[in-house]
Amino acid sequence: MSAAQPAQARPIAIFDTSANEHDDVLEHVERALGLALDRTTVVHGVGGVTEGFRTSRGTWARIEQRVPWRIKSAAWVGLEAASAIEGVPIPGWFQSTTWADPARDLVWRADEVEFVSSPSVRVAGGLDAAKDLPDEWWSGLDRSLSSLGQHPTERVGVSQEHLTLRIGQVFERVDTAVDEWRTAHADLHWGNVTVSGLLIDWQDWGLAPRGHDAATLWQASLPDPELLARVETAFADDLQTRSGKLSQLMHCANAIRIADRRGAPTQFSEPAKAEAEKLLVNLRG
Repeated sequence: MSAAQPAQARPIAIFDTSANEHDDVLEHVERALGLALDRTTVVHGVGGVTEGFRTSRGTWARIEQRVPWRIKSAAWVGLEAASAIEGVPIPGWFQSTTWADPARDLVWRADEVEFVSSPSVRVAGGLDAAKDLPDEWWSGLDRSLSSLGQHPTERVGVSQEHLTLRIGQVFERVDTAVDEWRTAHADLHWGNVTVSGLLIDWQDWGLAPRGHDAATLWQASLPDPELLARVETAFADDLQTRSGKLSQLMHCANAIRIADRRGAPTQFSEPAKAEAEKLLVNLRG
């Protein structure tokens, strides 16, 4: 492979930790962080790209891999950087280690974080579990997002360019200029918030259009009209802004694009089309 070959053209080699021996990696984590991993508690991420373990200190170790030329610096240190955020329920971050693995052509990162016993809403039952959440949970999340929105940062969660690109791939004649920006989690679906109200998985947080987090949760609720209405009520102040509507439209575009790539409708794409029609009337008006 030529050294001048652009990164986007290179093949992405996935090392599946759920299927390949890598005791040397786990032993490195234990030495570097000064703890023992409970191998019986392993949880693998999609494709085995990430994995997590309970530790001998009652904490959680999250291990992630990247090929060197695909390290996105902001996401790579997202958990660590989020430890400075105040007024938001975030699992504590304690330490990390990063090292090169030339034999596998990978770079590894391991973070020791607070163990979270409360399941995500997705694990607890998904949309049905979300509908059973008490009013206190919704008001608590609203306060958390408000506090997060005021946190100063130079990180970027969703850029103007990205939003414009995604909307333009599906919809025409839309002014996509965002007029309000806030700090956001930037990946707030039902798998990244727990039934106790903790916000987890902080790799991608940063500035985003106001209402982006609420719009992400809104998109994740599209298959259930009752839950969708609950999200719209809980976060009306943000979702009814211009930036909030643009965020919703971007998520609709993403749902439609995924269905188009698959060649078949999904549980998200059809309601996304209906909601997009209403959003377009408002944004074009």
